[in-house]
Parts: sequence; structure tokens; C-alpha cells
Amino acid sequence: MVDKTALIYTDKFQIYNFGPQHPLRPLRIKLTYSLMEKLNLFNNERLEVFEPSLATQKEIERAHDPEYVEIVKKLSETPMDRSVQPYLYGLDTGDTPVFKGMYEASALVCGASLLATDMVWQDNDISIAFNPAGGLHHAHKKKASGFCIFNDIAVAIHHLKNLKNDIRIAYLDIDCHHGDGVQGFFYDDPNVLTISFHESGKFLFPGTGNTKEVGEGAGKGFSINFPLLPGTNNRMFRKLFRYCVPRILEAYAPDVLLTQLGADMYFGDPLTQMGLSISIYRDIAQTLYTSAHDYCQNKWIAVGGGGYLMTAVPRAWTLFLARMIDVELKNELPDEWVNQVKEEVPYETTPYLLWDRDDKAEIQLLSHPEIATKMIDYNRELRALCDEEFIPNLKKKS
Repeated sequence: MVDKTALIYTDKFQIYNFGPQHPLRPLRIKLTYSLMEKLNLFNNERLEVFEPSLATQKEIERAHDPEYVEIVKKLSETPMDRSVQPYLYGLDTGDTPVFKGMYEASALVCGASLLATDMVWQDNDISIAFNPAGGLHHAHKKKASGFCIFNDIAVAIHHLKNLKNDIRIAYLDIDCHHGDGVQGFFYDDPNVLTISFHESGKFLFPGTGNTKEVGEGAGKGFSINFPLLPGTNNRMFRKLFRYCVPRILEAYAPDVLLTQLGADMYFGDPLTQMGLSISIYRDIAQTLYTSAHDYCQNKWIAVGGGGYLMTAVPRAWTLFLARMIDVELKNELPDEWVNQVKEEVPYETTPYLLWDRDDKAEIQLLSHPEIATKMIDYNRELRALCDEEFIPNLKKKS
């Protein structure tokens, strides 16, 4: 029997929209679907596409405080409601403005992640499910943060825990911004291992995610962070990721893998300062695909995340989907999609290849050998930490 992959998609994802000047634009999800379609991925027998419905209030409140959920509902109906002080709940700030219909938009994202979760956990044919609209990892129990109103990941994890009491979940986050919300929800929970690769909080929002954040109480040792230096390139990232991730997952032996696939470590991303190119996502996808099969009971739930270059995110996520359904794509883009990008994103440089290499980052490091040496030494320290602390802590407690 061939394992299948589910893609969760609806045009209604476009309603999670903070406005035309906001960096998190739903256009990137529309362009992702369009690229997948134009590359004929939907004709593959291993792929099925499903439409989500809204998560119920009860499902959302498994993760979020009921008072906060009611505030979101109230402001969603009447954004100018003067009886509420939205900033107390992280809303109507510069990064997470209030908009009409935001409750339904957020509940739909949660519903899509719940559907992906159910597909993988309860459907014997489907071993992988991908919700590109998900990955809102900054939202906290009682507060919005960093473009995230509800934390669809936390909602999905609580749903899994509701389905199986003693389930062990590995959550891995490759967004350039630390997955602080998800880590916070499960900081004392040994049954949820959180692993985050991100640009160091010394340089980037939300300022968290250092190597000393390892969990607390029963959860001590079950939060793992890899804060990376700005400018880290493909070669360095690949070496660290391939070395640590399979071994961490093997040591923890989870029942299911849940990944947040933010694509904002790309060197051209307007909000971050990393040196990765699109081609790294092929490597990451391969490592995750193999690790899910070998160490995570062949169950992989994937959600989207950050990424603020409309021409980069669709290419990264399409590479993930291609690996999920075992399709080898050529390094070219369909003319139709290139023309669509020219029309819809005229202010970005038009790409003509599906993936690019990290030549720019390599050249920068070659011209600054002292920085390259510092990065290599730093990444070596992270690998040593993985060997000497992270994995022994897991083996000791598992």
C-alpha cells in the first residue's frame, strides 16, 4: 500500500489578512497553491487535497484562555469596540492589528491544522498532511503576538493529547523566529518535545530561544533550541540539521512528528538576516521525510509559518510537498507562474528557477573569513551541546 499525503487548502485562507501594508500577506499561500498546481503535483496519485472547516470554540479553548477567545470574537465582530482594550491582549499593535472577521479567519487556520492532525493520526492511508496556512507559533494562551492570533499548533497538539492520553509528540520549528508560543504552552510537559532552529534572539524578535531554555519541572530537558548566527549559510545549516535532528528524534521516539516550516531563513527575506537559499529546503525536506519514517511511526504533520518574500515561500513549500509525495522536480518554473508573479508581485525580483544556491552568502563569507571561522566554531559548539546535553537528557528521561 502506498502512503498518501494530504494537502489542506481553501481559497478562504485569504481572509487571514492584516491589510495590504502588512508583511504577512495571504497572497503567498495563493501563489503556493498555484505553483503546485502548475507543476502538476495535484495529478499525483499519492496526493489528496482536502478543504478545512472552522475549529470549534471548544477546540480552540483547549489551548487558549476562554476570556481571550471571547475578546477575539468581540473585536472580530466590532473592531472599534471601545469597551475592550485590545493591546492588553496583544491585539491592535503594529504587528497584529484587529480586523473584521479575524475570529473566523483564525478558527479556519486552526481547523485546517486539526484536519491535518486527524488525517495523519486516524486515516491509515495518509501518513503526511500539510497545512500551509498554519504555523502561527507566536500566539500565547491569553495573548496574540507576532502576526499570530490563535496558536493553531498548540490547538492541534492539545487535540492529539485529547485523542490519546499518553501520546508523545515531537514538534520541530525551522522558522527564522523562535517558536516561543509553542514552547511556552508545553514548557513543563515531557510528552511534547519542542525543537527550534532560528536566528538568535539577540538579533531578532521575539528575543527568546537560547540554549539554556530547556523546559521546567517534568518538562526539563524537553525544550531544545538552536539559536543561529545571522548569515548562517546552507552548508553550515545542513551539517547541523542533518547531524542533530535524526539523533534527537531517535532518542525521543515520538508517536508523531509535527513541523513548522517557516521559510523566512531565506537570504532575501525582508524581516530576517539569514543566509540560506531555497535549495536548503530540499535537504531539510529529505531529512524530515526520512526521520518521520524511521523514528516517528511514519506520521508527519506539517504546517506553514513565516516567510515574507512572496516569490520565495511558494518555491520552498512546493519543494516540501514534492518530497512528501516522492516527486523529483526539475529546477525550472512554469512560464505561467512566472507571469503570474510578474503581475501580482511586480516589486520583487522575478525568479526563473525553482531553487537557487547560496552563492551570495558564500561570497560574503569568503570575503570575511574571520566571520566564517566564528560561525563554524559556533555551530561546532551547538553540535557538541546536542551530543553532551540535549540527547543525554532525553535518553535519561525517556
